[in-house]
Amino acid sequence: MRSRCSDVLLFSLFVAAAFGTNVARAQEAVARAQEAVARAQEAAEKSPPDKGADKGVRALMVTGGCCHDYQNQKRIISEGLSQRVGPVAWTIVEYGTKRDIKAEIYRKGDWIKGFDIVVHNECFGGVEDGSFVKGIVDAHIASQVPAIVIHCSMHSYRNAPTADTWRAFLGVTSKRHEKKKRSLKVLPTDAGRHSSMLAAIGASWDTPNGELYIIEKVWPRTKVLAEVQSDETGKAEPVIWTNVYKGTRVFGISLGHHNETIQSDVWQDVVAAGWKWSLGN
Repeated sequence: MRSRCSDVLLFSLFVAAAFGTNVARAQEAVARAQEAVARAQEAAEKSPPDKGADKGVRALMVTGGCCHDYQNQKRIISEGLSQRVGPVAWTIVEYGTKRDIKAEIYRKGDWIKGFDIVVHNECFGGVEDGSFVKGIVDAHIASQVPAIVIHCSMHSYRNAPTADTWRAFLGVTSKRHEKKKRSLKVLPTDAGRHSSMLAAIGASWDTPNGELYIIEKVWPRTKVLAEVQSDETGKAEPVIWTNVYKGTRVFGISLGHHNETIQSDVWQDVVAAGWKWSLGN
């Protein structure tokens, strides 16, 4: 753009010199050149931005709380997703190691503004402020910004009076996990076998390690994609699902206690597929 404008101006000077003492004709030529520059500038302003300058999807990750290695998980998850889904402009906020932390970012009325997706990997089961919890969900619904919810996000805010608002958003209700940690055999459901999101799992997947969440309720708009048989309940417990809550897409995975599971290619590929689904891709 800059070189084109410069060329036009140089041309106008050349024309003016060529006309010599014929001032009127020279001024007319310069005026035409200036009009051409103005049109070129206007066209440049209206043209779409160069895709090469696109910094990618604007993602927020909220993490922290009890019982997990969030300091390393935030890196494992963000780097793994960036490798699989393309450019991501990450904003990552981590809040301590206590159960009752009310993440500061949620206190801002417009906290979700400017983001395309939110990754919830938090463990704040001791938070009891109902308005605070409802505000998190309300922000997603008002903005229609989708979410990925991981592992202890399902046990977060469980003591709040508005806990069911959070659970309806997640797509499942869970209040506890199996006592024994073990490798988990993940099996696709009928829906999962027909979903490209579970291509990385194939017929089954044995996780490197695991902590199985007991699911007490699957909410109405939730589609369960994969399950694990519980040694304690004797039931198939949902571990991967999709939910559409009041128009907002949510991809859920309860697997993710151990770093060795999160950094496995299968886990990363499945969550990347969930990311794409959440964004409507």
